[in-house]
Amino acid sequence: MSHRLRVVVLGGSGFVGRSLCARMVARGQGAAGRITVPTRRAVNARTVQYLPNVEPVQCDVHDDAQLDAVLAGQDAVVNLVAILHGNAAAFERVHVQLPQRLAAACARAGVQRLVHVSALGIDADAPSRYLRSKAGGEAAVRSGGVPWTVLRPSLIYGAADRTLNLFAQMQAVLPVVPLAAADARFQPVWVEDVAEAIVRCLHAPAMAGAVIECTGPKVYTLAELVRTVGAIAGRARPVMPLPAAIARLQAWLMELMPGEPLLSRDNLLSLSVPSVASGQLPGLESLGIQAGALEAVAPGWLAPLQGVTRFIPWRAVRLDSRSR
Repeated sequence: MSHRLRVVVLGGSGFVGRSLCARMVARGQGAAGRITVPTRRAVNARTVQYLPNVEPVQCDVHDDAQLDAVLAGQDAVVNLVAILHGNAAAFERVHVQLPQRLAAACARAGVQRLVHVSALGIDADAPSRYLRSKAGGEAAVRSGGVPWTVLRPSLIYGAADRTLNLFAQMQAVLPVVPLAAADARFQPVWVEDVAEAIVRCLHAPAMAGAVIECTGPKVYTLAELVRTVGAIAGRARPVMPLPAAIARLQAWLMELMPGEPLLSRDNLLSLSVPSVASGQLPGLESLGIQAGALEAVAPGWLAPLQGVTRFIPWRAVRLDSRSR
């Protein structure tokens, strides 16, 4: 397979997809051919549309004819599409039926590689709809007749994530953090390490048929993770674990609120399954990747005076010099 591939990235405008597209462009991925990002609405791809050789294409990936048109002439496909909230029908459509449809379309188009991002803790008998449906989607990819590689990440974090940043924001305004599922266990992984893993899988024929666990170097309980984020952000607050019954009530009330809930009852069921490496499957090290430690990476955007705020002291000095 050519070093420079024509790649379709489903979910390319999302959190992981933005990092993946930027990384492929930086490595010259798009110098020949293109990186195609299907999107239901063109405005959704504004985060990647100005990257060189990235081509957003308006497409309903749940429509076979439109999917066939996008995959025609492509070398590889990455599937990042996933949801955290929804009813049984929504999880089935996105996590099971889409991978089934995608694998069949890849076979029709002669695509030579399919990289599918799944999740740790999946099982057909898992307690949550999310985990059961992700297991169904992974099974569909593995039986679809196209050379595949599956990545199973733990909690993915990064500068634009909705998790670590939320924990930091909560501790900026709350004197105490009430926390459901405080004992839930994670092995969080940096989004840039996941993006690099996908790129390496695309270019490694030997990884066809492999299931890779994508995790960071350290296991945290959810309470430990919140405390770590608070310490990095300089806003550490006490954590108050919520009893299971109160946590379920909180999740139910959040489901009743307009918009996407911060926490659902299905999320709570997912949190009952540890999102940590099994140790029985290859990890990032099998791809030559040394996972970044959260304490080393996250200060780049969570620590005080990061981002544009780092210029505040310089502005103060300049204003002071002008007043003399």
